[in-house]
Amino acid sequence: MVANIVIGIVALLHVYFLVLEMFLWDKPTGLRVFKQTKEQASATKILAANQGLYNGFLAAGLIWGLALGNNGSDIKVFFLSCIVIAGLYGGATASRRIIAIQAAPAALALILVLLNI
Repeated sequence: MVANIVIGIVALLHVYFLVLEMFLWDKPTGLRVFKQTKEQASATKILAANQGLYNGFLAAGLIWGLALGNNGSDIKVFFLSCIVIAGLYGGATASRRIIAIQAAPAALALILVLLNI
């Protein structure tokens, strides 16, 4: 039960990332969140939208796992593992904040799933 709540939060975070990267990237909210200028955002808008779409797929995978209940454990583990790896990579290459915002919540959820909590 606790794991599913944390997974739900992680899924919602990734839906939020989708919205930020696909629709708000070059808007005031996106500029503020990603600390970039309008020019930087315009130059990277298509790349960000692609990244946002991937975040949507990660959220969809977690929601799919949740919808399957106990039968979705393997799916939850797979998608949470993908998120942890992506978060660690993003933290190493783009911004250390990504580790705290993306990798850490997914790692917590993954641990909870593996402990069956």
